[in-house]
Amino acid sequence: MTIDDFVVRVATEEDSSFAQAICDEMAESAKARGTGIAKRTAEYVSSKMREGKAVIAFHKDGRWAGFSYIESWGHGDYVANSGLIINPLFRKLGLAKAIKIRTFFLSRKRFPEAKLFGLTTGLAVMKINSEIGYRPVTFSELTDDQMFWHGCESCVNYPILLSKEHKNCLCTAMLFDPKIDTVKVSKPDDPNL
Repeated sequence: MTIDDFVVRVATEEDSSFAQAICDEMAESAKARGTGIAKRTAEYVSSKMREGKAVIAFHKDGRWAGFSYIESWGHGDYVANSGLIINPLFRKLGLAKAIKIRTFFLSRKRFPEAKLFGLTTGLAVMKINSEIGYRPVTFSELTDDQMFWHGCESCVNYPILLSKEHKNCLCTAMLFDPKIDTVKVSKPDDPNL
């Protein structure tokens, strides 16, 4: 199996039937890694699909393979690329990178002036983000929108974030500022991006 066996595209309302499976896999993956993750509901994931603010991947046989979404904060000044999950059947094939690149360009299209960011505990995601053009930053360089930080409350590491007064945690913050950072990857040939 290769990356050519997958379709990676902007999600639509028709993909909502996969929302619960996506949420279940997010929770299982975090539990298996022993890491924190902000919990999402199937309705929330479905709303991202309906709004055209998500990227989804399918194997050529129709099986759900991966997902990510975007969320704007601070009146659109910041955009988080969040919820990256790959179906365990399809890991280690380059699918995460393909989804992250499309999510990045979807964010740039929808919010061209925004600073893009993500929080992760995963080395693989940090590597992909670096390859795209993100750089590690302190939490103080991220949005101060309290609704964003409210999303961390369901994470097992939330007490650490609180004890550090939202200045750091176990996650690594990564940022792409279009005013100073350079895109290091090519834009996919996709009219929706």
